[in-house]
Amino acid sequence: MKKLLVTGAAGFIGTNFVNYWRERKPKDIIVALDSLTYAGNAINLGHLRHDPTFAFIEGDIRDQQLVTDLLNNYQIDTIVHFAAESHVDRSITGPDTFLETNITGTHSLLKAAKKVWLDSNDRLGHHHFHHVSTDEVYGSLTDDGAPFCETTPYAPNSPYAASKAASDHLVRAYNQTFGLKTTTSNCSNNYGPFQFPEKLLPLCILNILLGKSIPVYGDGQQIRDWLFVDDHNTAIDLVLSSGRHSETYNVGGNNEMRNLDVVKLLCSLLDSQFDSDETLKQRYPHSPCAQNNGAASLISFVQDRPGHDVRYAVDASKIKSTLKFVPSETFATGLKKTIDWYINNRSWWENIKNGSYRKKRSDM
Repeated sequence: MKKLLVTGAAGFIGTNFVNYWRERKPKDIIVALDSLTYAGNAINLGHLRHDPTFAFIEGDIRDQQLVTDLLNNYQIDTIVHFAAESHVDRSITGPDTFLETNITGTHSLLKAAKKVWLDSNDRLGHHHFHHVSTDEVYGSLTDDGAPFCETTPYAPNSPYAASKAASDHLVRAYNQTFGLKTTTSNCSNNYGPFQFPEKLLPLCILNILLGKSIPVYGDGQQIRDWLFVDDHNTAIDLVLSSGRHSETYNVGGNNEMRNLDVVKLLCSLLDSQFDSDETLKQRYPHSPCAQNNGAASLISFVQDRPGHDVRYAVDASKIKSTLKFVPSETFATGLKKTIDWYINNRSWWENIKNGSYRKKRSDM
């Protein structure tokens, strides 16, 4: 039985990870830590409030004493570290928060883990610190460039990517210098349920449903690899159970697509959904899909953002060959599940739009 501390547990990937882990390993202890910034939503985990093997803690990963107390009080043996500021646009307009959370916060976690797991009299031999990172630390590829592998030199191009690169290096340093048992995964673009609507896919889905413009940066030719969130969680599960300490694993979805093609596919899928389900036209009357106009009519090209990376692509052959990881979702099947979730969870995203989701621990 594992005893996990999951940071950023009320965010997009953290929420999905907690649900994934609880469904498959119901006897494990899960302590969910989240500071409930704008992208953290305590309501996401409200269904677990009466679960005796689950605890939600509102707190900041920079609070080393808090983390130390949690590790001791719950006898935590595994940290899964999702907590991060992750939106590139926000990192351009306000980079300080990214440095504080992603660098200082990760270092605070590492110091607490070292203190409890390595420096105490009850040294914990079977501990595991797993750090979740991004493919953006590697920089940008040309259209015909070889995909990023685990040995690709770091070349971050945004404050967000730079802050994640720094946190990756800190995790490695604590392994190499102090012997902390760590692993790192660098993933491609995640998508799925519970993703905050500032990101491309949920933003486009909601704008189509509400009849609002779909903003596409530049010419929309930027290429990304798309990974369904529960495929990502499966990969982390494999790393936690069978991964080698000190190793890094790239996790990709094998779904490289240009942003404009992604948006057009999304439009096509929603057009078909409205055609096959007449009730959607009543539920979302402002959508062009309800008015027999194609969703693609909403596409609007906007000024590109500074330092926009041309292409990300992940070589995931290492995790495939060593841990037998293969994504279960194609982009089409994963996107269909994502669309269905947002269509059927209107109260969730309306609460975000009107700000009522800003619940605290006492409201869980």
